[in-house]
Amino acid sequence: MQRIIPQLLKKGDEIRVVAPATSCKIIGADCRQIAKERFEQMGLKVSFGQNTTDDNFDMMASTEIKKRADDIMAAFRDKSIKAIFTMIGGFNSNQLLPFLDYEVIKNNPKIICGFSDITALLNGIYAKTGLVTFYGPHYSSIGMKKGCEYTLECLQQMLFKGKYLLKDSPEWSDDLWFIDQEKREFVKNDGRKIWHEANAEGWLVGGNLGTLMLLGGTQYQPKFEKDTILMVEDCFTSADADAKTFMRQLQSLAQRDDFVNVKAVLIGRFQKASKVSAELLDFVITSIPQLGRIPVIANLDFGHTTPIATLPIGGYCKIANNKIEVGLVNA
Repeated sequence: MQRIIPQLLKKGDEIRVVAPATSCKIIGADCRQIAKERFEQMGLKVSFGQNTTDDNFDMMASTEIKKRADDIMAAFRDKSIKAIFTMIGGFNSNQLLPFLDYEVIKNNPKIICGFSDITALLNGIYAKTGLVTFYGPHYSSIGMKKGCEYTLECLQQMLFKGKYLLKDSPEWSDDLWFIDQEKREFVKNDGRKIWHEANAEGWLVGGNLGTLMLLGGTQYQPKFEKDTILMVEDCFTSADADAKTFMRQLQSLAQRDDFVNVKAVLIGRFQKASKVSAELLDFVITSIPQLGRIPVIANLDFGHTTPIATLPIGGYCKIANNKIEVGLVNA
């Protein structure tokens, strides 16, 4: 695949916020304001898609496909917009994939960033165009009042400089910060977990595992090309099923013919309610035969706990001496 690297951000650039999944209505005014101020402190201007309004809220807490797709395409067509941020995730962004104009996106490459359900958009766009996309914080994620420093640092390093060393955050949280910005619970980070320690390098693909599986068998599923680094994380659904579901979905990916091209697997931190202990995760990893030949690194700062690193889908990743470097090109 011929990769397209979007232009990095610089002060004075304008970003566009869109809501391709859940409506912005569920995001509090304080969160929106803090996010706006944080982006402005980076020297960026903030604008919103035409349909990114509270009244776009249907029975699925979203709005019609055309409105959501139109906002994305308007952002890609607008020469003044340099980056697109999703408001929040949800359950239905994969609906938009047939309604995007991939020639327009390919000819107007720019940063697009989000996570969770946005996995479908990011990987679909990458598969169809070669445009490097970014698995990182939503616009609303930047509205976190406390504990946002690591998220902000990774975001700025990636989108303004194009590379950084993925370090472990000093602490993390999995609380309902978006409901109560003051009542926070932080946990000391006990570090990454490593299986089959070895060096590896390649091109990142992945995101939320459950959402990535929705792309299976479609034209929007990225191939595991030569020298792929697979990154996956999962969100809490059921403490009884989470480890089992994660195992069988990861096993399914490992059974793809092109999985032989995967050189390493990166796993984001599990949420507390998932009850995936170190022992249980070890059982999962060692139960998948195809993972026995490659390094696997878990408990990393991406996914549904906070803080959130920014990782480039289609970008470069180098694992050496247990250090992880990510960037837009092979340095």
